[in-house]
Amino acid sequence: MLRGTAVAGVAAAGALTAGVLRSGPAAGSPNGRRVAVLGGGVAGLTAAHELIERGFQVTIFERRAWGGKARSVPVPGTGSGGRPDLPGEHGFRFFPGFYQHVPDTMRRIPFADNPNGVWNNLVTVSEARFARRDGDDFRLPLGPRSRMAFTPDSFRETMGAALATTLNMPANEGVYFADRLLVFNSSCDARRLGQWEHTSWRDYVGGNARSHEFRALLSRTLTSIMVAAKEDVASVRTIGTMGEQFLGNPAEIGNDGGLDRVLNGPTNAVWIEPWLQRMRDLGVQFELGTEVRGLDMRDRRITAARVVDSAGAQRTIEADYFVVAVPAAQANALWSPDVLAVRPELATMNRLFSDWMNGIQFYLRRPAEISKGHTAYIDAPWALTSIDQNQMWARKFTEFGDGTVQDCLSVDISDWNSPGMLYGKPAKECTHEEIAREVWAQIAAHLNDRGDVLHDADLHSWFLDPGITWQDSQHRNANADPLLINTAGSWDFRPESHGALENLFLAGDYVRTNIDLATMEGANESARTAVNALLDVAGSNAERCRTFTLYRAPELEPLRQIDAGRYAAGQPNMFDVQI
Repeated sequence: MLRGTAVAGVAAAGALTAGVLRSGPAAGSPNGRRVAVLGGGVAGLTAAHELIERGFQVTIFERRAWGGKARSVPVPGTGSGGRPDLPGEHGFRFFPGFYQHVPDTMRRIPFADNPNGVWNNLVTVSEARFARRDGDDFRLPLGPRSRMAFTPDSFRETMGAALATTLNMPANEGVYFADRLLVFNSSCDARRLGQWEHTSWRDYVGGNARSHEFRALLSRTLTSIMVAAKEDVASVRTIGTMGEQFLGNPAEIGNDGGLDRVLNGPTNAVWIEPWLQRMRDLGVQFELGTEVRGLDMRDRRITAARVVDSAGAQRTIEADYFVVAVPAAQANALWSPDVLAVRPELATMNRLFSDWMNGIQFYLRRPAEISKGHTAYIDAPWALTSIDQNQMWARKFTEFGDGTVQDCLSVDISDWNSPGMLYGKPAKECTHEEIAREVWAQIAAHLNDRGDVLHDADLHSWFLDPGITWQDSQHRNANADPLLINTAGSWDFRPESHGALENLFLAGDYVRTNIDLATMEGANESARTAVNALLDVAGSNAERCRTFTLYRAPELEPLRQIDAGRYAAGQPNMFDVQI
């Protein structure tokens, strides 16, 4: 029974059909198929979009807000004089050029006169800044490099020299790290899954035995900033795969766009809301304020989903197919003994690990001018990264709030467990005011050590991700939106999108995907694999969702083939020697 539908007109068997959808029957099926998508984040929205385009009848249910962690959040009560509220967010987001699934979806979302829809709202940034506390900062220009002939020795020398020069570390350590990249990039699939999936990044790069610069930049920074993980638990397979994309493809071959891209405005305005409107136009039905509490099943099929609305009323939703697109912890709570009896592999999901990566926005009375892209604060105890957004946005910040804000410094906090520099407490144990003061102080310590860049007088206000809530009784924060972390060995605990339950499909960043990282891209990819499995079960002749694979240098393919033989024989990778 759907919220907002007259009770007299609702029958349990027709709760999702009831004449409310205008889409035709599912391709390849004479009677059509009803699909309930449970969860309205990127995974759920992607599944609904793909399904409605293929003629299914789709209703999507969401507990809190459309877009999940990807959405923007208006700062309540800040707008005046006819201006909208200041835009806040869970944390800034970026769209690397090797993302393919999300950009493909964006191209199919109309936006004003854009020839490629929402995709044209992506802006490529030109540099990244790495700020040091009491040390020299360095800026890394971004953009494709010329492609050079590959030999192992030339890769070591060129990459090693570039790392040592750019990151100001000993030359031998630059070569050593380049060699570790070469080992991974030349590893066969079997070794990546069988060996590197079960090895931590710190052990792989020998972080404990290296210099402070090496540990700070190449052991800690790559893990904490990129995936909010600690180097002693992050999987080599995951971190290595990301390194293969960021560092192993300097010519950006096959990329969808620039290596580092951001949206040109608040996420809701330039992506999520146009996406919702597109799906409404196609016939998707949306139910907000609905939380799924359980699944009923019979004969290896889900017969209904039990939900509760915002008023606490319990309802039952019936459909032919169910796509569970809620975060891992919420999905895991749905696996009853009956469900696990049919899909026992889902029981291992309780071994998946989540950590915190949430954001805070500082609204400034003058432009920040920190970097023409993202900035990483290498020595910050809380592993901070930021971007000053006004320079990237088509609609400027003076058009929001009270009209005096000229920029927004959006900051991601990737380490919530280490003590800060002001209060000596981890972010989890700081009040919201303490978090704001601590983050501001850590950034100022990095930027103002060579001159005044960040001024207290310029700070208009700040906004912390509303998913962070202070618990008075426990004297610590709770987090409604933790981030799944790809710890060593976690691939074994992550499910496929479809299994023995015929009409149950999983979509979310915890599902096994090619990108193998908890991101918007992973959520989108998982939804496509779920929809493709649904089409197979339905016997549909509709075109399958397009999926993409990550780039691998073709020059290394002969080396990977050699490595396959070596791994099968129990031998190490041919380049896996200590320097």
